[in-house]
Amino acid sequence: MGTRHLALLRGINVGGNNLIPMVKLREAFEALGFGEVRTYIASGNVVFSAAKAPSREAIEAMLAKRFSYSAKVVLLTAAQLGRAVAEAPRGFGKQPARFRYDVLFARAPVTAKQVLPQLSVKAGVDEVSAGTHALYFRRLIAKASQSRLPKLMGLAVYKDLTVRTWNTTTALLDLLTQRERRPPVASDRARRLR
Repeated sequence: MGTRHLALLRGINVGGNNLIPMVKLREAFEALGFGEVRTYIASGNVVFSAAKAPSREAIEAMLAKRFSYSAKVVLLTAAQLGRAVAEAPRGFGKQPARFRYDVLFARAPVTAKQVLPQLSVKAGVDEVSAGTHALYFRRLIAKASQSRLPKLMGLAVYKDLTVRTWNTTTALLDLLTQRERRPPVASDRARRLR
């Protein structure tokens, strides 16, 4: 079965651009020899198993050829995504009615700590911090129009970032680790009891 991985595709199915059906995306990853391929929502989240470490360059080249767009992918193992979730600031994601929580993943060789000084925040509206594999951006919903997060799109480094909500990030971790936590089927239990 291999090791579980996550590919975060940047800039697909957003604003009518780079439209890729999830069925076609799964087929593309299966054609590269990956197993247990699953997608989560239509924003370019692919969970898969690989017998050996996948090549980001090979995945990007395949996506560019098959779907005719300039593919940029962040690749994470289950352990790396688990660390990104564990390193979130205390209370991050805990008050969804009051704050919006986004996780910004950097595409290597860019790191979250390199990006952090380039981000500006509006006092009383935004908070941002960096972990090993991600940046954590929290903004006050009541003052969302004052947030400086949209200014990120004007930075050169933006092309090497992909953004996911906190809910999507934690759901992807659940998908990645599901196989390990899945209870044995009844026939397996019965075999062990014999």
